[in-house]
Amino acid sequence: MMFIKKNLADNPKAMYMEAAGLRALSALINKLKLNIHIPQILSVDDQQLSLEHITCRTATTEQWQLLGDQLALLHQARQQNFGYPEDNYIGLNPQKNGLFKDWGTFFYQQRLLFQCQLIQQTSIRNDILNNLKTLKQPLIHWLNKQCQYPSLLHGDLWSGNVLFSDTKIWLIDPAVYWGDAEADIAMSQLFGGFPKAFYHAYYQQRPQSPEYSLKKICYNLYHYLNHYNLFGHGYLTACRSHLNQLTTALT
Repeated sequence: MMFIKKNLADNPKAMYMEAAGLRALSALINKLKLNIHIPQILSVDDQQLSLEHITCRTATTEQWQLLGDQLALLHQARQQNFGYPEDNYIGLNPQKNGLFKDWGTFFYQQRLLFQCQLIQQTSIRNDILNNLKTLKQPLIHWLNKQCQYPSLLHGDLWSGNVLFSDTKIWLIDPAVYWGDAEADIAMSQLFGGFPKAFYHAYYQQRPQSPEYSLKKICYNLYHYLNHYNLFGHGYLTACRSHLNQLTTALT
């Protein structure tokens, strides 16, 4: 049996990009000998990605604890740059990467500014863009103090992209890049969050940073902008709220 994911993006290379992300996660997981699994890639082409089939079940508390512990260990593996050598996708939207030496410039330019430039309605795009320009220098300066080293991130870590079988934990649908590990944690809390057992185990290995509450607002602004661009006005209020909170805190 296999699972087949169809290419719904406009880019014929989208499935290859996803396969590359799966391979990157798998390579580091195997190097570190972690107890997390990535589905085997059976084939990939312009139209679809074929993966090994996973028989899913409801996770136990122990599995959530193990995921938290192992993800923290994955995040502790220090990478050399921020960003990523190749662009990829976050959902059906392109995710702009490139290699950067500082976290603040990368996140501002390739995450927030890039998503803002995707906004189709001119008045909304200009409004958010003007706010981002006001934030540019204080946000970059602040972010550069918040991340000690880049980690390999899943990039789209919500509950739908974590699967559990009888004996294994699986990660699927990554949007990988190198960045602040707490960007993954922030994303995990965007839509209800994971069980407490996950966070308790994670923070045993990697304690929460003092500035996490504001970092979560910053990092999830990216995902709210992406969801606004994908799904429309239902996410605009959250975009503006997160942007206003950042502006109040940093300017």
